[in-house]
Amino acid sequence: MSYAVDFKNVSTVGLESSPVADALAGLRANEARYFKNKYDYTFTVESAGDAKATVDWVHGILEQERDIVIASRPLEATEFEVDGIRMAYVFYESGLSINVMYTLADEGKRAVGFKLSDGMEVPEELASRFKFARQKSKLAGTIRGSYFVIKNEH
Repeated sequence: MSYAVDFKNVSTVGLESSPVADALAGLRANEARYFKNKYDYTFTVESAGDAKATVDWVHGILEQERDIVIASRPLEATEFEVDGIRMAYVFYESGLSINVMYTLADEGKRAVGFKLSDGMEVPEELASRFKFARQKSKLAGTIRGSYFVIKNEH
């Protein structure tokens, strides 16, 4: 079942098993607000089990590009296209959010972004590879983020 994320009334629906569920819900709502304001797109997620193809695509990029395997269990995912960009998000039980921005044009921008919910530790599989910058959000508290550029076709 899909869930349209409400950024005005933040809910932990689908994220309840996370030890940082409130912060992860805020992070998810922060993304929903961004896409509504920038693209007038309603950010909708579904359970990771129902979005297996999306989760597999994101995990495949991580493995092929950087030999990264995420230890945490994926809870929710979404994939959509806006303004010629294929977007995918996976939200994990640990509080981690991974997004893939993949422009469909040959000469576009393609990157993987990592965001850490307020209160979670940096996952071991990312700690030695990335430095995380801090950003304040009214919905999500302090978000720590990092990214890498995708070099291959996926």
